[in-house]
Amino acid sequence: MKILVLCYEYPPIGGGGGNVAKSIAEQLVARGHEVRVQTAALGWKSVRETIRGVGIFRTASLRRVPDTCTVPEMGLYLVTSLRPTLRHIRTWRPDVIHAHFAVPTGVLAWAVHRLTGVPYVLTAHLGDVPGGVPEQTDGMFRRIAPLARRIWRNAAAATAVSSFVQELAEAAYHRPVTRILNGIDLSDAPPEPLPPGTPARLIFIGRLNPQKNPVFLIEALAQLRDLAWQLTFIGDGPLMGDVRDAIARHDLGERITLTGWLEPAAVQRALGTADILCMPSLSEGLPMVGIEALKHGLAIVATDIPGLRDVIDPGVNGFRVPLGDLVGYVAQLRLLIENPEQLAAMKRASWEKARRFELTEIAHEYAHVLAEAARRD
Repeated sequence: MKILVLCYEYPPIGGGGGNVAKSIAEQLVARGHEVRVQTAALGWKSVRETIRGVGIFRTASLRRVPDTCTVPEMGLYLVTSLRPTLRHIRTWRPDVIHAHFAVPTGVLAWAVHRLTGVPYVLTAHLGDVPGGVPEQTDGMFRRIAPLARRIWRNAAAATAVSSFVQELAEAAYHRPVTRILNGIDLSDAPPEPLPPGTPARLIFIGRLNPQKNPVFLIEALAQLRDLAWQLTFIGDGPLMGDVRDAIARHDLGERITLTGWLEPAAVQRALGTADILCMPSLSEGLPMVGIEALKHGLAIVATDIPGLRDVIDPGVNGFRVPLGDLVGYVAQLRLLIENPEQLAAMKRASWEKARRFELTEIAHEYAHVLAEAARRD
């Protein structure tokens, strides 16, 4: 099967959604399929490369930075990728299109389908559906509602990366949506237990923006100064100044390490030496960092948002605390830091839960959906 993947960002450009697209594309190649990816480049230099058997076509655009994409830059991806996508279809003749992100990529998939008849499959992430990130996207969805309905109605199949996104998509567009969770490679060995007397090793990974709520975490840790812990902050973004100010205000500079963005291998090493993933986010779809935490056997202390239901079993491998409940968040962190036996049990539970996200099985689910969509042509 020839699969043309459309995704407006693809590593090293982009975040979690792009990494999902990459892992699935590589797995599909490993299963014997031919895969091309049409994506955006930084700046105005187009790039063609092959990575792990996946042909990647990065078309020049105005995208300026790898980790953030503005609405105009998304629009330019659609404009600059239309002709190359049509060229793929004319010369390479794919059997099916796999569009990651209903918005904006679904617009390109729908337009190309209308012009060529090639069927497409949508994979929806949190920001792709009304109600996913309401403070950021609901106004946009009201404006593009007629187009969005056409995109979803004309898709040969639709998938969602979490139970929450699936529910939102089915409610908004009144069509069946298949849940296919984000996947991870579980070939690594299980995590080592925390040595006795070692300070609890906490980690935060993500963009430092309001959605990820990083200052909340610092305010919580300021109330745990009496306990032994260290925090590694991986990421960067518009709230970096606020994060630095909060650390200085609470005199936590010797206990919190700010790394900025790290290469994927360095992130994996950091996860491998951590005990607790802290996720005070205000909204999430199915965050890859949460799944990676399962793989490395981390307990997770997060906010009680629907996008984390597939990752955290409360009281088993972590806790979900009501949004804005600083006292509750502090209490759950204190419970784990003060009770190494319970922390060790939750870490083991995370490792066991990771089996549900085995990447080869997830790729099999995608291959089945894509093959069924191709047969509908």
